[in-house]
Amino acid sequence: MSGRFITLEGGEGVGKSTQIRALAAALAARGLETLVTREPGGSPGAEAIRALLMEGADDRWDARSEALLFAAARADHVARTIRPALARGTWVLCDRFVDSSRAYQGGGGGITDADILMLHGFGSLGLLPDRTFLLTARAEEVGRRLAVRDADGADRMGSKPDDYQARLVRRFAEMAAAEPDRWRVIDAEAPAEAVTAAILTSLADWLP
Repeated sequence: MSGRFITLEGGEGVGKSTQIRALAAALAARGLETLVTREPGGSPGAEAIRALLMEGADDRWDARSEALLFAAARADHVARTIRPALARGTWVLCDRFVDSSRAYQGGGGGITDADILMLHGFGSLGLLPDRTFLLTARAEEVGRRLAVRDADGADRMGSKPDDYQARLVRRFAEMAAAEPDRWRVIDAEAPAEAVTAAILTSLADWLP
């Protein structure tokens, strides 16, 4: 039996990393084999590209260059990590996927959704998650969390200006509204345990 492909999306500082670890533990407790991965990254080739994308000054790459690099990293990640795991029956939990490109290089960088999805169709054969969770939090709460998380400095994507971050939030909300069968919106300002419980409730139809 094929596994499930679950992604967590959202802007910076909404708690995706915390929730993906908690979700993996909860699924494992139910006897499910899980694989936690991330984008950019998740395979040796994609991790090499991640270093190019996440390091250096904000203007190191323009939006088109970023879109191409993310698509290349994703293609390797899908071919070498995600599809083989799904074929084994593993639940793949991914911190960001193509929807982040649609938000960052699309909503934030001005690349059209059609162009991003065209690259995804070629590189990753159009693979989409079975379910995508959008974690949301108010800008004030995000700012508080980022001050703690990035006390020693932010990476390239985390250091984007405030107007860019605001465009991300709008774009994520638009995508979730347009595809309600795939997306679930979760209030990430609730206590971490409550956020995990809300995610599990939204997966109840697939859980043993």
